[in-house]
Amino acid sequence: MGARPWRLLCCCCCFRESDRTGVDDVKLRPDSADGEEAAADRYALPPFQEFTFQQLRLATAGFAAEHIISEGGDKAPNVVYKGKIDAQRRIAVKRFHRNAWPDARQFLEEAKSVGQLRNKRLVNLLGCCCEADERLLVAEYMPNDTLAKHLFHWESQAMVWPMRLRVLLYLVDALGYCISMGRDLYHDLNAYRVLFDDDCNPRLSCFGLMKNSRDGKIYSTNLAFTPPEYMRTGRITPESVIYSFGTLLLDVLSGKHIPPSHALDLIRDRNFSMLIDSCLEGQISNEEGTELLRLSSRCLHYEPRERPNVRSLVLALVSLQKDVESPSYDLMDKPRGDAFNLQSIHLSPLAEACSRKDLTAIHEILESAGYKDDEGTANELSFQMWTNQMQTTIDSKKKGDSAFRQKDFSMAIDCYSQFIDVGTMNSPTIYARRCLSYLMDDKPQQALNDAVQALAIFPTWPTAFYLQAAALFSLGKEKEAREALKDGSAIETRSKGH
Repeated sequence: MGARPWRLLCCCCCFRESDRTGVDDVKLRPDSADGEEAAADRYALPPFQEFTFQQLRLATAGFAAEHIISEGGDKAPNVVYKGKIDAQRRIAVKRFHRNAWPDARQFLEEAKSVGQLRNKRLVNLLGCCCEADERLLVAEYMPNDTLAKHLFHWESQAMVWPMRLRVLLYLVDALGYCISMGRDLYHDLNAYRVLFDDDCNPRLSCFGLMKNSRDGKIYSTNLAFTPPEYMRTGRITPESVIYSFGTLLLDVLSGKHIPPSHALDLIRDRNFSMLIDSCLEGQISNEEGTELLRLSSRCLHYEPRERPNVRSLVLALVSLQKDVESPSYDLMDKPRGDAFNLQSIHLSPLAEACSRKDLTAIHEILESAGYKDDEGTANELSFQMWTNQMQTTIDSKKKGDSAFRQKDFSMAIDCYSQFIDVGTMNSPTIYARRCLSYLMDDKPQQALNDAVQALAIFPTWPTAFYLQAAALFSLGKEKEAREALKDGSAIETRSKGH
């Protein structure tokens, strides 16, 4: 099998015999050119915080349908949205059903406890929101899909064997860290709970560390995959997590979601060919397949006390690792997260102008476009608004448009601000024009705020994304600006049916 340059980055005494699973704080990594210190620098996260509902509403463009990245249906009636805080940090927002977590204090205590965890093997919890009957969790955003997508629904290339082995090791590393921090229970561990970050490294979702809310079940998957002790008692134990890891191990090995009882029958009959993914032919040796099937059968033992602990899983998986020098994004055949460049996408004239911070060109394009993108924006006005405020509103808009056309941007800011402050109509174009006026007036933060407001009104408006990019470039946020350009370009391409 050749040399395996994986190292345990701790001494043997890191395993406490008194610990329930025998793991203290196991840290594993492949030897890489990046180095541990460089990785730590890239992994700086803010402390856990409480967000307001308004902050998260703006971050998700009003919880727009276009921002939904997962939803569970009847068994898990909670929706996860992608978003950005201040148009910069990408986040995932889980919004619970209104009947969930009736005890606000319990929700906050549980969220804050999980939010103390910080590890590069986790999709970390950044914050929460608890206002009235709203309960939301805020986590890191993972852009490269779930393990389920890469195993069961892949389109161009099946996951290669070295990457599958890395997934398993990183997963038990995550579980070991959680145990060392006193969180030895994980609810409904499955392939949808493992996500891939910008560099395609697998991470374990923090959502499964939250104790169950009133509206859900600890195991939302098919009961055929639940630990037998849960079927008997309705409770999970640390050993139940090992059982679920065994089902995940089968998923990784087979590329299919095979019920454990069926898999164990095949293992007993030594019908290994039915269990190993045909896409792995030529990549996996008989010895490796046999060892992993043995490990999975131990994890799936009916008696919880007969299952292995995390320490033994770590040691077994470290010894199996292959191609540890290659970064995950190479094994997944994807570009590195921070390697995105503007040359890789087609930019419209407005996007191109924003990428160059060519404010004169942006002004010409916005002036030429006029207000056509405001069509269809909901603006319901009462009779009182028409009689008492409409004329003032119309006058402010006309004066702002005249100043904008004549490039008197200070006057445009004042007039558009009067229009916005009246509050009778929501116009994304007004925010876009005031955004550019702020950029012309060297006020990039105010410009960014306006671009965010425009997107909240019109969640699928490429112009709002492009203006965000221009503001972010002006603030020196190069990576975030490129992401905004990429998001806007993707939306514009879809709208044109390309």
